[in-house]
Amino acid sequence: MLQLKDIKSVYFVGVGGIGMSAIARFFKYEGLAVAGYDRVSTVLTSELESEGVQIHYEDDVNQIQLPYRDKKSTLVVYTPAIPKEHTELRYFQDNGFDVRKRAEVLGIISQGKNSVCVAGTHGKTTISSMAAHLYTQSEVGCNAFLGGIINNYKTNFLHNANSSYMVLEADEFDRSFLHLTPHLALLSAMDADHLDIYGDKESITDAFHEFVSKIESGGVLLHKLGLPVDDVNEEIEVFTYSIDEKADFSAFNFKLIDGLYHFDLQTPFGLIKSLYMGVPGLVNVENAVGAIGLALLGGVDEEEIRKSLPTFEGIRRRFQYQINTDELVFIDDYAHHPEEINAIMKSVKAIYPDKKITVVFQPHLYTRTRDFADGFAESLDKADRTLLLDIYPARELPIENVNSEMIASRMKNSDVRVVSKNDLSDVLLEDELELLLTLGAGDIDKEVPLLKEKLDEFISNK
Repeated sequence: MLQLKDIKSVYFVGVGGIGMSAIARFFKYEGLAVAGYDRVSTVLTSELESEGVQIHYEDDVNQIQLPYRDKKSTLVVYTPAIPKEHTELRYFQDNGFDVRKRAEVLGIISQGKNSVCVAGTHGKTTISSMAAHLYTQSEVGCNAFLGGIINNYKTNFLHNANSSYMVLEADEFDRSFLHLTPHLALLSAMDADHLDIYGDKESITDAFHEFVSKIESGGVLLHKLGLPVDDVNEEIEVFTYSIDEKADFSAFNFKLIDGLYHFDLQTPFGLIKSLYMGVPGLVNVENAVGAIGLALLGGVDEEEIRKSLPTFEGIRRRFQYQINTDELVFIDDYAHHPEEINAIMKSVKAIYPDKKITVVFQPHLYTRTRDFADGFAESLDKADRTLLLDIYPARELPIENVNSEMIASRMKNSDVRVVSKNDLSDVLLEDELELLLTLGAGDIDKEVPLLKEKLDEFISNK
């Protein structure tokens, strides 16, 4: 690979991806020329453009500007979500450019840092973002490359030249996290997912074990209690966390006050009393226990955590309130796996036990829908009413007989419909709304502001 000191420009194929954009922001911060391609314009790509990143939205080699055609000084970064036949990607590969996957580049950037790597099929974005916030608000400080936009900072990239710590979201997709060398590592979940990549659950488990094996000698693993990670290198310390059972880091004495949880935390370093959250949901208490564990193990002190935990404002599209009134609650969330939907349903029912729950869900990927149709049906049956949008294909081509009806046909709840985006708001308003959840990892987020506007108008006209 080009030496970082020799790179003058960086071109991203798929710059609008949440992980790609953090690296783009890093190189822009370093003063390099940064440009790229993405398939569609989004809120995130618009933010990057406002920060000086040049972006175009057609797969067209002619739109690659002159500074990015010098192979001696240009690094090309791509995401594995980009198809192999992509014209621009092929151009760079065929013409001798240094072309690297996003994960490889992140591994190189993090070399020599105390990497705090958060892995798991669920929860990693929230835990890594919480941990980055706790570090940032302390004397320890951190740099961070995250898979979500932290509301406190309006970005997924944090920089602190005075800190040796780097908080990283360690993504299991395409085995990306195997490029990292953790100093502190957290493992939140090892459920079956990305079966289009791994084939079966055993292969996913093997990949997580390989990730654990990459923790540097003298490092630390913190994992959710009950995960099968017993074969750990004796040269690292191992701790567990839980909100259900006794672990090294255990939350208890839960109190729900004005929709937010207060709790005590037992740690290997002593008892921390009267912590409270700034974001709602029992699932976020569990995430916070993991994040606090990482912070304490990295040298953040108890009082710093006590002050900063309630100031965490959450992440864009993670249990994000759009409307919160006595008449209507509207929450948007990125949940796109059955276990994530189960978690948010549990959290919502704990806060609003008497409200009727309406879910709008956009399945993400044909393969995930095919592999987990039964799980989606079971988790969505916890809602009183479900509206299913068509599958968001992302990087995939359609699979015969795999569609949203596949989920609907397996549901026991009869109040389920497959609807188009154009009809969504009208269908929603056919019934009295009390609590609305919009869920999914595709482009359902584009519908959220439109729904909010129509629902605000509906409420004001009542």
